Amino acid sequence: MTSALSRRGFLAGAAGITAGLTLAGCGDGGPAVSQSANAKARLPTYIPYQGVPTSMPSTPQGITPGYPHYPAEPVRAFPGGPPATGPGISIMTLIFNPVPPPVGRNDMWQALNKSIGCDLDFQITPVGDYPSKFAVTIAGGDLPDAMLLLLQSATRSPEMLSILFQDLSEHLSGDSIRDYPYLANIPTASWAPCAMNGGIYALPMPRMLSGGPNYTRLDLFKKKDLDPNPGNWQEFAQLCKDITDPKANQYALGDPVTAFNFVMQMLNGPNQWREEGGRFTWYFETEEAKQSLDAVRQLTKAGTLHPDAYSVLGKVKDWFGSGRIAMNPDAPGAWNDYYTSYASATEGFELGYMIAPGWDGGPGIQWQGSANYAVLIIKKAPKQRIQQILRAMNALASPFGTDGYLLRKYGVQGADHSMQGSDPLLTPQGQAEVTLPTIFATDAPQALYYPAKPEIVTTQYAFQKAAVPVLLPNPAEALYSTTNATKSGLLQTTLDDTRKGIMQGRVPLSDWDGAMKKWRKDAGDQIRAEYEQAWEGAQS
Repeated sequence: MTSALSRRGFLAGAAGITAGLTLAGCGDGGPAVSQSANAKARLPTYIPYQGVPTSMPSTPQGITPGYPHYPAEPVRAFPGGPPATGPGISIMTLIFNPVPPPVGRNDMWQALNKSIGCDLDFQITPVGDYPSKFAVTIAGGDLPDAMLLLLQSATRSPEMLSILFQDLSEHLSGDSIRDYPYLANIPTASWAPCAMNGGIYALPMPRMLSGGPNYTRLDLFKKKDLDPNPGNWQEFAQLCKDITDPKANQYALGDPVTAFNFVMQMLNGPNQWREEGGRFTWYFETEEAKQSLDAVRQLTKAGTLHPDAYSVLGKVKDWFGSGRIAMNPDAPGAWNDYYTSYASATEGFELGYMIAPGWDGGPGIQWQGSANYAVLIIKKAPKQRIQQILRAMNALASPFGTDGYLLRKYGVQGADHSMQGSDPLLTPQGQAEVTLPTIFATDAPQALYYPAKPEIVTTQYAFQKAAVPVLLPNPAEALYSTTNATKSGLLQTTLDDTRKGIMQGRVPLSDWDGAMKKWRKDAGDQIRAEYEQAWEGAQS
């Protein structure tokens, strides 16, 4: 099971939609290739962009670079003119934000099309509806030029890829990627899941390897003169009690699930899966999971979780931003969002971060984030058409410091942003228009940058330096299990009910063993076997 997907509720209904899906008659794509052939797929050569100098550079190990300011004179991404002149390109993707204004009323979108040289037709679906939309589109056969593919999608199969979608290996493998230098700037870790069917079948949507921290409201800790850096579990539990003040409607934590994950990292628990000698163990199966369940139960009993933590969904960000909870594990992009949404309403608002300490002292671990959100697959087409689409996607990956990046992220000067020195500040129009989901087609490697408050970048970079050396990857991230994709959503919902019941104190901890036995019987052992088979093939 993949928690990053299940948290967003993607998979629960996908199995029923795709149960009768057939690709017969869709076209002759040749025989499908087993996952074991992916070991022979040659990934693109990594060619880092030598762009904006900074005192906070990226590293090969995965530290994300930081930039206090945008260059006063951005590099022209395509000095020779629009790189992908030709017919329009349709891109089916998803969005978490409200859908932006249509292209006819969107200055940013119009300027983006002009800069690239063709009309980008983003077919945008709200995130919760995307699995259904994807399945129906595949079954109907009327495909857009490019589609976002969830890596654990219930509709993903070797047959689907072979019949309907383009093997991009001749364009992207090895040094062939040099024709698309901004795609070559995407690190190898993000390309690994793009190897499917023995070739390169997708483009990455790169994300930070660091994952996100346990954010802390430093201003709240300072008011109580508390050290927000505990050295072990006992100190963390005491800190949660000390920062909690029910009379002031202030609590330590607001989400029992992310609290469970944080304790797991104190215990060096596996990041979704543990691999030892080719054998896989799911993180819920471990002794560390049972210990974490009991630990969060103790925190709940002590009154350190928000009173609505188990009954109200979707409010945790607001509780944290408004100071009703003092800690919240969240994604790396939330750092800027919290300042944008909440800092103006609170004098002295200040965020920090907490790296999990070891349970008994010393360092804990940080679960490595996914190298991609998802990937982009491209419909079969003549070679020249594929090359045009790749040139357009290369433009959507133009990196920090270029005019292309500035346009994608901040829109058109005047309409979408004003300038404060060399830094763009979004206008209300820009805040609506730049939600165009280019990041859910492909993107440049992420950068730490917040023009409204550049001084926070130093703290963000400090988190990167602390987190990356203790990262623990998920060994199953680049692997695929059909059973996981089709059954995990529903099973996760059932398990989360039991997990929350234990942490809330309504269900005895001993019930967890029975829940795990049922999970293994219903799907877990099959998921494990499929991952182990895929792992063995990838090592050959």
